[in-house]
Amino acid sequence: MSKVNVLVVDDAPFIRDLVRKCLRNAFPGMVIEDAVNGRKAMAMLAKERFDLVLCDWEMPEMSGLELLTWCRQQEEMKAMQFIMVTSRGDKENVIQAIQAGVSDFVGKPFTNEQLLTKVKKSLTKIGKLDSLMAGAQARANSAFANDSLSALTGGRPEAAKVAAPAAAPVAAAPKPLINAPTPRSPAAAPAGRGQGQLRLASGPQACVIKALSLKEALLVVRRSANLPQVLEGAVLDLEQGDNAEVARLNGYLHAIAALEPKPESDWLQLTFKFVDQDAQKLDYLSRLIARGTTQKHFTPGA
Repeated sequence: MSKVNVLVVDDAPFIRDLVRKCLRNAFPGMVIEDAVNGRKAMAMLAKERFDLVLCDWEMPEMSGLELLTWCRQQEEMKAMQFIMVTSRGDKENVIQAIQAGVSDFVGKPFTNEQLLTKVKKSLTKIGKLDSLMAGAQARANSAFANDSLSALTGGRPEAAKVAAPAAAPVAAAPKPLINAPTPRSPAAAPAGRGQGQLRLASGPQACVIKALSLKEALLVVRRSANLPQVLEGAVLDLEQGDNAEVARLNGYLHAIAALEPKPESDWLQLTFKFVDQDAQKLDYLSRLIARGTTQKHFTPGA
């Protein structure tokens, strides 16, 4: 079986860990490495051959688009599969990445199933999916047979010689990794300062910024039939100021509480932790905090 090398590039450790876990559970034989930004990834790609790159768009030092452009300039990397994992779903960004030679897209937030579907599609293109899946099934069969023999023989080697091998287990469906993206609805995002949109698996939700820091945001949302979950991945879209400047901040819900001390409260207070380390996003947050403090739209610090 030929080895499959995959490189995961994202400045957020939270995202890298989740992607690695998802791929290892689905493809035990896959070799997975990671890099914190495009610059580190470029150095790794120059030294080692990779079959697939899963890359964030917005990162410090070198963006995903810049890394993609460099890769396609290298003769040995023109056929390499390059999947952009990003919250940038705008038409102009998609066109820009396609022109640069991107293989596919995965939108943030996403699920295990969505990620694996894209990865399988890419591995099929380069003819490596069948061998990878066959190797994974063989390992599963061997592991299950060994466990079954041990259980039947009480761990006695001499009894194992006459024990029959057991059938392989049915693989479980992948658990959600990060929640599926939902197309932005113009009506879902309220206008004005101190407000934004939280993209969850259940759909986009308008939110009000109660407090903001460089690490987290305290948000207020209206209670709905589909309650958000703690540790649920999400994207916070903020459009602030007279220039309608937009930031797409990746993160997860750290805490959820009723805003009012009563069970019938119509409002929820969410603690949204940021996972991005992008310098441009941190600069944007700094300016947003300063603007909000001056205009008294929210508390400067969550």
